[in-house]
Amino acid sequence: MSRFSQAQFLLSVASPAQLPADVGAEVAVAGRSNAGKSSAINAITHRGGLARTSKTPGRTQLLNYFELAPGQRLVDLPGYGYAAVHASQRRAWPPLIEALRERASLRGLLVVIDARRGVGAGDEELLGWAAPHQRIHVLLSKADKLSRAEATATLRQAQAQLGGRASAQLFSALKGTGVREAEEVLAAWLG
Repeated sequence: MSRFSQAQFLLSVASPAQLPADVGAEVAVAGRSNAGKSSAINAITHRGGLARTSKTPGRTQLLNYFELAPGQRLVDLPGYGYAAVHASQRRAWPPLIEALRERASLRGLLVVIDARRGVGAGDEELLGWAAPHQRIHVLLSKADKLSRAEATATLRQAQAQLGGRASAQLFSALKGTGVREAEEVLAAWLG
């Protein structure tokens, strides 16, 4: 049973003016296109269809807010890297993402990274974007696609590369690996 079983879609935001009131606590979920952000949200909340998933990169094109409990929200961000998204849509993202970064209610950032790819240049950019005081936790997703030895080595390599800027864990929405640990991180940040 998830701590967030009452999670529900709240709203989609296309411009800073549409952001919800800057009260309560929220955690942003970010990562490359097709890294498994929506699947991670669904696994953590134990709500299979809460966040829409797709095999096509770039389906999330707005900030999608999910209410986990009164005053507690998750924000699903558009993916970075390859995605078939119109240029005008991409130009709308920087002011929106910057407005999110400046919110007092933003408590942390869950960064979803495909464990098979490791921490890449786009992920490093995202870590640089985060405010210096921002808490960051990396979910090395799709860990079920790796052998146990590969997964252990991937986790060690990511932790070394992150160098204390973020905590990290193995995660698989498909197999449930690390779901409880991710829930605990999220609950601590939102609490």
